Amino acid sequence: MSLAARPPARGRVRRSLAGAVVTALAATLLAVVPATTAQAAPVLLSQGKTVTASSQEHYGTPAAEAVDGNLGTRWSSAASDAQWLQVDLGSTVAVNQVVLRWEGAYAKAYRIELSTDGTNWTTAYSTAAGAGGNETVAVSGTARYVRMQGVTRATGYGYSLWEFQVYGGGEVGPVLPGGGDLGPNVHVMDPSTPDIQAKLDQVFKEQESAQFGTGRHAFLFKPGTYNNLNAQVGFYTQVAGLGLRPGDTTINGDVTVDAGWFNGNATQNFWRGVEGLTVNPVSGTNRWAVSQAASFRRMHVKGGLNLAPNGYGWASGGYIADSKIDGQVGNYSQQQWYTRDSSIGGWSNSVWNQTFSGVEGAPATGFPEPRYTTLDTTPISREKPYLYLDGNEYKVFAPAKRTNARGTTWANGTPAGTSVPLSQFYVVKPGATAATINQALAQGLNLLFTPGVYHVDQTINVNRANTIVLGLGLATIIPDNGVTAMKVADVDGVRLAGFLIDAGPVNSPTLLEIGGQDSAADHAANPTTVQDVYIRVGGAGAGKATTSVVVNSDDAIIDHTWVWRADHGEGWGWETNRADYGVRVNGDDVLATGLFVEHFNKYDVEWYGERGRTIFYQNEKAYDAPNQAAIQNGATKGYAAYRVDDSVNTHEAWGLGSYCNYNVDPTIVQDHGFKAPVKPGVKFHSLLVVSLGGMGHYNHVINDTGASTIPSGTSTVPSTVVSFP
Repeated sequence: MSLAARPPARGRVRRSLAGAVVTALAATLLAVVPATTAQAAPVLLSQGKTVTASSQEHYGTPAAEAVDGNLGTRWSSAASDAQWLQVDLGSTVAVNQVVLRWEGAYAKAYRIELSTDGTNWTTAYSTAAGAGGNETVAVSGTARYVRMQGVTRATGYGYSLWEFQVYGGGEVGPVLPGGGDLGPNVHVMDPSTPDIQAKLDQVFKEQESAQFGTGRHAFLFKPGTYNNLNAQVGFYTQVAGLGLRPGDTTINGDVTVDAGWFNGNATQNFWRGVEGLTVNPVSGTNRWAVSQAASFRRMHVKGGLNLAPNGYGWASGGYIADSKIDGQVGNYSQQQWYTRDSSIGGWSNSVWNQTFSGVEGAPATGFPEPRYTTLDTTPISREKPYLYLDGNEYKVFAPAKRTNARGTTWANGTPAGTSVPLSQFYVVKPGATAATINQALAQGLNLLFTPGVYHVDQTINVNRANTIVLGLGLATIIPDNGVTAMKVADVDGVRLAGFLIDAGPVNSPTLLEIGGQDSAADHAANPTTVQDVYIRVGGAGAGKATTSVVVNSDDAIIDHTWVWRADHGEGWGWETNRADYGVRVNGDDVLATGLFVEHFNKYDVEWYGERGRTIFYQNEKAYDAPNQAAIQNGATKGYAAYRVDDSVNTHEAWGLGSYCNYNVDPTIVQDHGFKAPVKPGVKFHSLLVVSLGGMGHYNHVINDTGASTIPSGTSTVPSTVVSFP
C-alpha cells in the first residue's frame, strides 16, 4: 500500500502570521523605547568585552562597535551569508537574554549559540523569520562565549548590528563535567570476562518477576564473540551490543524472554529491551515472548524468532525495528505486533492485528483475514540513538533520518548518522537532582541516564536543538509535587529514547511535553523523535496525571511508546490513579509508528494537528470503569480510544485495534472504538474492536460504521472495518 504524498503546504498559517505580527509590533515598540529601558535586564554582561567577528565591512565597522554601548556605531560584515559575531564574557555565566539592535541590514535567519570553551557550540535560539529592528530573545544556558550566527541575510548587504547585548544573572558554580563511568548498574562485558552467565542469571533472578520493583540493569557486550550464553531478559533489563553494527557482537546462544514466572502467560512481560546483537540460537529459534514496552532493535537472528511463551499461552504485542531475522517469525499466540524497517524470512500466522511497514519479506495485506496490514515503506523514520565503543572510547551514534525507508540501516555497511562523544553527555547517576540535570542541559551537554530511579522536583527542560536524552536499563523519572517531568522546546532534532516516566502521587497536568503551546516552527528536515519512551500512571504506587503526553511541535515522530494507566499492581483504581487523557497531538505532520496507549479514564488518544499519520495502534479501554455513567460522554456512550477532532481535514492511519474488558461492570457499552470526521482527507485502514470474553461491548468500530460485538456474546471475536470512510 502506497502512502499519499506529503502536501507542500504547512499548517497553522494563522498562528505563524499572528506570531510575525506580534514580533513586528514588538520591534516597533522597542524602537521608540530609550536605550536605558532595554538595559534594565538583570545584568548587562557583554558591554566592553572582547568581541570577534567572521568579517568586517570595508567601510570601517569593527566588531568592537557592537558592544560599546553607543547606538551611533555599529559592526557590519561582508556581504555574504554565514557571517558571525561573538563576544567573550570573560567567565562562564548564566545567560537569559540577548538583545539584537539591527541596522537596516539585518538577518532574516540566524542562531544564538552558546559555548563554554569557544569550540563546542550549542544553539540556544534559532529563527528563520527575523524581523529586524530591535529583537529581544530569551535564552537559557551557561556560557562564556555567545555568538550570533547569521544564516540568511534580509538584504543584499551584510549583517549589521548597532549593539549586541547579552544579559544574565552573574557567574555560575563549577562547570559540570561530561563523560565518566557508567555507574553501578551497567554491566560491561567482553569475551574474556569471567562468569558472564552467572551474572546474567543473578540479575534475572532478581528481575524475573519484579514488575514494579526498583532494580534497573543494562548488560553491554563489547564487540566480539560470546559462546554458550542464555541471556534471559527480565523486567527493567536491557541487553545490548556495543558495536556500531549488530555483526560486531555475536552471541552463540539465546537472548530470550519466557513467561514461567506468570504461569505461561506473557501478557505482563513489559519494560525490557535488546539491541545491537547477532544471535545464533541454540535450537535454531530464539524465543521473545513479550507484550508492551519491550523493544527489539538492530538485531540479527541467524534463525527463527518465536513470539509466544513456552506452551503457547497468551501474549499481547510487541515491536521489532531495524532487525533481520533469517528464518521465520513465529507469531503463534501474539494478539498484535508491529514490525518496521526490517527483513524477515517469513511470518507464521495472524491473530488480531499484525502490521508491517518497510519490511522485506513481510506478508501481503490480507486484512481482515489473515489480519495483516502491510505498507511497502515507512514514510519517515530515524532509528533510536545508541551507545557504542569506537576503539576504547564510548560514543553515542545518532542515526540519520530516512524517507520511504525499507529494510535495515546496516545491511549494506556502516549506517548513516553522526557520532557524539560521551564527553558531550552528562552521565546521570542515581541521586542526581533535577537542578543538576538542568544545569547540565544549560551548559550544552546531552543526557545519558544510567539505570536507576530518579525523582525530580522541577521540570527537566530540554531547550537546545539536537539534544540527545538517552536512558539505559529503563531509567525511570518520577515527578514530585505535581510537576511535569520533562518539556522539550520547539527546536529541531531533539532525540528522547530509552526511559520510563512514572507519575507521582500528586497530580501532574502533563508528564511529557514536546514543544510549547505556541509551537509553529517547521521541523520537517530534522524532527524531534520519541523512541522507547514509556509512560506509567499507577502500578508501582498511586500516581495521577491529567494528560500524559502532549505533542505540540510539528513533524515529531513517536516511534514505539506505551502510555499506560495501570490496571494492576499497587495504587490503581478509577480515582486512585486518575488519568483522563493519554496522548494529545496538536502539532501538524506528526507521525506515530508503533503507538500503544491504554486504560485512560476518558480519551486515550486525541488528534488535533493536520496531516497526522499513525502506523499501528493498540489500545485497551479502562478495565475498572465502575458503571456506564462513569464513562458517559454527553450523549455518547464511552470515550473513543482514538479520536480525530472535527476540525481536522487530513489524517491517515493503518492497523488500529481497541479492546474492552470492563470487568467491574460487564454490561458497559462503548458506542465506538474510534471517532473521526467524515472528510475526503481523513482515512483509516484495517480497524478492529474486540470484546474480551463479553466483558463490555462496542456498538460500532468507527463512528456508526462496523458491526456490534454484542452478537458474539462471550466469544472473543473481533469486529472489523477494512477502510473508512
